[in-house]
Amino acid sequence: MKKGFIHTFCGQGNARDSTRLVYAVKIMIYDVTVPITNTMPIWPGDPPVELVPMSHESRNKTHIVNLTAIAMGSHTGTHIDAPFHMIKSGKRLHEFSLEILVGKATVFEVPGVRSIRRADLEGFDWTSVERVLFKTDNSAHWWDGKFYEEFVYLDAGGAEFLVERGVRLVGIDYLSIDKFRSDAHPAHFIFLTKNILILEGLNLSAVPGGQYTLYALPLKLEDADGAPARVILVN
Repeated sequence: MKKGFIHTFCGQGNARDSTRLVYAVKIMIYDVTVPITNTMPIWPGDPPVELVPMSHESRNKTHIVNLTAIAMGSHTGTHIDAPFHMIKSGKRLHEFSLEILVGKATVFEVPGVRSIRRADLEGFDWTSVERVLFKTDNSAHWWDGKFYEEFVYLDAGGAEFLVERGVRLVGIDYLSIDKFRSDAHPAHFIFLTKNILILEGLNLSAVPGGQYTLYALPLKLEDADGAPARVILVN
Protein backbone atom coordinates (compact mmCIF):
# COMPACT_ATOMS: atom_id res chain seq x y z
CA MET A 1 0.00 0.00 0.00
CA LYS A 2 1.43 3.34 -1.03
CA LYS A 3 -0.07 6.70 -0.35
CA GLY A 4 0.92 10.25 -1.13
CA PHE A 5 -0.47 13.72 -1.36
CA ILE A 6 -0.37 16.77 -3.55
CA HIS A 7 -1.14 20.39 -2.74
CA THR A 8 -3.45 22.51 -4.83
CA PHE A 9 -3.68 26.24 -4.38
CA CYS A 10 -6.87 28.23 -4.79
CA GLY A 11 -7.43 31.95 -4.73
CA GLN A 12 -10.27 34.41 -4.66
CA GLY A 13 -9.94 38.06 -5.62
CA ASN A 14 -11.14 40.89 -3.40
CA ALA A 15 -13.42 43.42 -5.12
CA ARG A 16 -12.24 46.37 -2.96
CA ASP A 17 -8.53 45.85 -3.26
CA SER A 18 -6.14 43.61 -5.12
CA THR A 19 -5.48 41.14 -2.31
CA ARG A 20 -5.83 37.49 -3.14
CA LEU A 21 -6.61 34.74 -0.66
CA VAL A 22 -4.44 31.69 -1.23
CA TYR A 23 -4.74 28.44 0.65
CA ALA A 24 -3.53 24.87 0.33
CA VAL A 25 -5.65 21.76 0.10
CA LYS A 26 -4.14 18.38 0.91
CA ILE A 27 -5.21 15.66 -1.50
CA MET A 28 -4.46 12.10 -0.42
CA ILE A 29 -3.79 9.45 -3.05
CA TYR A 30 -4.03 5.81 -1.94
CA ASP A 31 -2.62 3.11 -4.20
CA VAL A 32 -4.79 0.11 -3.31
CA THR A 33 -3.26 -2.20 -5.92
CA VAL A 34 -1.51 -5.41 -4.85
CA PRO A 35 2.05 -5.62 -6.28
CA ILE A 36 2.48 -8.32 -8.94
CA THR A 37 5.36 -10.62 -8.00
CA ASN A 38 6.41 -14.21 -8.62
CA THR A 39 5.60 -15.07 -5.00
CA MET A 40 2.24 -13.31 -4.58
CA PRO A 41 -0.86 -15.29 -3.52
CA ILE A 42 -2.91 -16.53 -6.46
CA TRP A 43 -6.21 -18.39 -6.66
CA PRO A 44 -5.61 -22.17 -6.51
CA GLY A 45 -5.61 -23.56 -10.05
CA ASP A 46 -4.98 -20.21 -11.74
CA PRO A 47 -1.84 -19.76 -13.85
CA PRO A 48 1.20 -18.84 -11.76
CA VAL A 49 2.80 -15.45 -12.11
CA GLU A 50 6.01 -15.57 -14.10
CA LEU A 51 8.03 -12.38 -14.35
CA VAL A 52 11.19 -13.37 -16.19
CA PRO A 53 13.94 -10.75 -16.56
CA MET A 54 15.58 -10.75 -19.98
CA SER A 55 18.21 -8.64 -21.67
CA HIS A 56 20.10 -8.28 -24.91
CA GLU A 57 22.93 -6.18 -26.17
CA SER A 58 22.09 -3.12 -28.23
CA ARG A 59 22.76 -3.32 -31.95
CA ASN A 60 25.65 -0.90 -31.66
CA LYS A 61 26.98 -2.86 -28.68
CA THR A 62 27.14 0.19 -26.42
CA HIS A 63 24.63 -0.84 -23.77
CA ILE A 64 22.27 -3.55 -22.53
CA VAL A 65 18.51 -3.45 -23.13
CA ASN A 66 16.46 -4.92 -20.27
CA LEU A 67 12.90 -6.23 -20.53
CA THR A 68 10.61 -8.62 -18.69
CA ALA A 69 8.61 -11.55 -20.05
CA ILE A 70 5.24 -11.63 -18.27
CA ALA A 71 2.85 -14.56 -17.88
CA MET A 72 -0.16 -14.62 -15.54
CA GLY A 73 -3.91 -15.14 -15.44
CA SER A 74 -6.45 -12.42 -16.10
CA HIS A 75 -7.63 -12.58 -12.46
CA THR A 76 -4.24 -12.06 -10.88
CA GLY A 77 -3.90 -9.71 -7.92
CA THR A 78 -6.05 -6.59 -8.10
CA HIS A 79 -8.42 -7.21 -11.00
CA ILE A 80 -11.87 -6.63 -12.45
CA ASP A 81 -14.44 -9.36 -13.21
CA ALA A 82 -16.63 -8.92 -16.29
CA PRO A 83 -19.86 -10.91 -16.79
CA PHE A 84 -18.13 -13.25 -19.27
CA HIS A 85 -16.05 -14.54 -16.35
CA MET A 86 -19.04 -16.63 -15.24
CA ILE A 87 -21.70 -16.20 -17.95
CA LYS A 88 -21.22 -17.71 -21.40
CA SER A 89 -23.14 -14.95 -23.15
CA GLY A 90 -21.99 -12.20 -20.77
CA LYS A 91 -20.42 -8.91 -21.75
CA ARG A 92 -16.65 -8.76 -22.12
CA LEU A 93 -14.66 -6.23 -20.15
CA HIS A 94 -13.83 -4.03 -23.15
CA GLU A 95 -17.57 -3.52 -23.75
CA PHE A 96 -17.95 -1.49 -20.54
CA SER A 97 -17.44 2.26 -20.40
CA LEU A 98 -14.59 3.51 -18.24
CA GLU A 99 -17.19 5.83 -16.70
CA ILE A 100 -18.21 2.94 -14.45
CA LEU A 101 -14.64 2.49 -13.26
CA VAL A 102 -13.89 6.15 -12.56
CA GLY A 103 -15.97 8.20 -10.16
CA LYS A 104 -17.28 8.62 -6.64
CA ALA A 105 -16.82 5.53 -4.45
CA THR A 106 -17.51 4.76 -0.81
CA VAL A 107 -15.31 2.58 1.41
CA PHE A 108 -17.26 0.83 4.16
CA GLU A 109 -15.34 -0.87 6.97
CA VAL A 110 -16.74 -4.25 8.03
CA PRO A 111 -14.31 -5.66 10.62
CA GLY A 112 -14.61 -8.82 12.68
CA VAL A 113 -16.98 -10.77 10.43
CA ARG A 114 -16.63 -14.03 8.49
CA SER A 115 -19.13 -12.97 5.84
CA ILE A 116 -20.81 -9.70 4.89
CA ARG A 117 -24.57 -10.13 5.23
CA ARG A 118 -27.57 -7.95 4.59
CA ALA A 119 -27.78 -7.16 8.31
CA ASP A 120 -24.19 -5.87 8.23
CA LEU A 121 -25.05 -3.47 5.41
CA GLU A 122 -28.40 -2.06 6.48
CA GLY A 123 -26.85 0.31 9.03
CA PHE A 124 -24.74 2.20 6.49
CA ASP A 125 -25.85 5.36 4.71
CA TRP A 126 -26.47 4.34 1.10
CA THR A 127 -27.50 7.76 -0.18
CA SER A 128 -26.09 8.21 -3.71
CA VAL A 129 -23.70 5.23 -3.37
CA GLU A 130 -22.98 3.77 -6.82
CA ARG A 131 -19.56 2.24 -6.22
CA VAL A 132 -18.81 0.49 -2.95
CA LEU A 133 -15.58 -1.05 -1.64
CA PHE A 134 -15.53 -3.25 1.46
CA LYS A 135 -12.59 -3.04 3.83
CA THR A 136 -12.48 -6.21 5.92
CA ASP A 137 -9.94 -8.19 7.92
CA ASN A 138 -8.73 -9.56 4.56
CA SER A 139 -6.45 -6.59 3.99
CA ALA A 140 -4.18 -7.83 6.79
CA HIS A 141 -3.42 -11.05 4.89
CA TRP A 142 -1.59 -9.67 1.86
CA TRP A 143 1.80 -9.43 3.52
CA ASP A 144 2.96 -13.04 3.97
CA GLY A 145 2.51 -14.19 0.35
CA LYS A 146 0.26 -17.11 1.31
CA PHE A 147 -3.21 -17.82 -0.03
CA TYR A 148 -5.70 -17.36 2.81
CA GLU A 149 -8.67 -19.75 2.48
CA GLU A 150 -10.76 -18.28 5.30
CA PHE A 151 -11.14 -14.85 3.73
CA VAL A 152 -14.17 -12.63 4.34
CA TYR A 153 -16.75 -12.84 1.55
CA LEU A 154 -20.10 -11.34 0.59
CA ASP A 155 -23.06 -13.69 0.99
CA ALA A 156 -26.07 -13.88 -1.34
CA GLY A 157 -28.29 -11.77 0.91
CA GLY A 158 -25.69 -9.02 1.03
CA ALA A 159 -25.30 -9.13 -2.74
CA GLU A 160 -29.05 -8.86 -3.28
CA PHE A 161 -29.14 -5.87 -0.92
CA LEU A 162 -26.54 -4.07 -3.05
CA VAL A 163 -28.55 -4.74 -6.21
CA GLU A 164 -31.60 -3.23 -4.49
CA ARG A 165 -29.52 -0.14 -3.65
CA GLY A 166 -28.63 0.36 -7.32
CA VAL A 167 -24.89 -0.17 -6.92
CA ARG A 168 -22.95 -0.35 -10.22
CA LEU A 169 -19.58 -1.61 -8.96
CA VAL A 170 -18.64 -3.68 -5.90
CA GLY A 171 -15.11 -4.18 -4.58
CA ILE A 172 -13.57 -6.33 -1.87
CA ASP A 173 -10.10 -6.79 -0.41
CA TYR A 174 -9.33 -10.37 -1.45
CA LEU A 175 -9.19 -12.52 -4.56
CA SER A 176 -12.89 -13.40 -4.68
CA ILE A 177 -16.15 -11.89 -3.52
CA ASP A 178 -17.59 -15.39 -2.97
CA LYS A 179 -16.69 -17.89 -0.28
CA PHE A 180 -13.72 -20.16 -0.98
CA ARG A 181 -14.79 -23.46 -2.57
CA SER A 182 -18.27 -22.11 -3.31
CA ASP A 183 -19.10 -23.86 -6.58
CA ALA A 184 -22.34 -21.89 -6.98
CA HIS A 185 -20.63 -18.46 -6.85
CA PRO A 186 -23.87 -16.73 -5.77
CA ALA A 187 -22.50 -13.18 -5.41
CA HIS A 188 -20.77 -13.38 -8.80
CA PHE A 189 -23.97 -14.44 -10.55
CA ILE A 190 -26.16 -11.92 -8.71
CA PHE A 191 -23.90 -9.08 -9.86
CA LEU A 192 -22.70 -10.25 -13.26
CA THR A 193 -26.16 -11.16 -14.56
CA LYS A 194 -27.04 -7.49 -13.96
CA ASN A 195 -23.80 -6.14 -15.50
CA ILE A 196 -22.49 -4.97 -12.13
CA LEU A 197 -18.70 -5.07 -12.26
CA ILE A 198 -16.71 -6.73 -9.48
CA LEU A 199 -13.37 -5.35 -8.30
CA GLU A 200 -11.34 -7.93 -6.37
CA GLY A 201 -7.92 -8.13 -4.76
CA LEU A 202 -7.82 -4.64 -3.23
CA ASN A 203 -5.45 -3.73 -0.42
CA LEU A 204 -7.40 -1.29 1.74
CA SER A 205 -5.29 -1.65 4.87
CA ALA A 206 -4.28 2.04 4.99
CA VAL A 207 -7.58 3.47 3.75
CA PRO A 208 -10.04 4.91 6.28
CA GLY A 209 -13.72 4.44 5.61
CA GLY A 210 -15.32 7.29 3.69
CA GLN A 211 -15.86 8.78 0.26
CA TYR A 212 -13.22 8.91 -2.46
CA THR A 213 -12.77 9.24 -6.17
CA LEU A 214 -12.01 5.81 -7.62
CA TYR A 215 -9.75 5.23 -10.60
CA ALA A 216 -9.77 1.54 -11.58
CA LEU A 217 -8.04 1.14 -14.94
CA PRO A 218 -7.80 -2.42 -16.31
CA LEU A 219 -5.42 -3.60 -18.99
CA LYS A 220 -7.12 -3.09 -22.34
CA LEU A 221 -7.53 -6.77 -23.23
CA GLU A 222 -9.86 -7.48 -26.14
CA ASP A 223 -12.72 -9.95 -25.47
CA ALA A 224 -11.49 -10.55 -21.93
CA ASP A 225 -13.39 -12.09 -19.00
CA GLY A 226 -11.48 -9.77 -16.71
CA ALA A 227 -8.13 -8.05 -16.35
CA PRO A 228 -5.58 -6.90 -13.80
CA ALA A 229 -6.02 -3.23 -12.91
CA ARG A 230 -4.14 -0.37 -11.32
CA VAL A 231 -6.50 1.10 -8.73
CA ILE A 232 -6.14 4.30 -6.75
CA LEU A 233 -8.42 6.21 -4.40
CA VAL A 234 -8.23 10.00 -4.12
CA ASN A 235 -9.82 12.28 -1.53
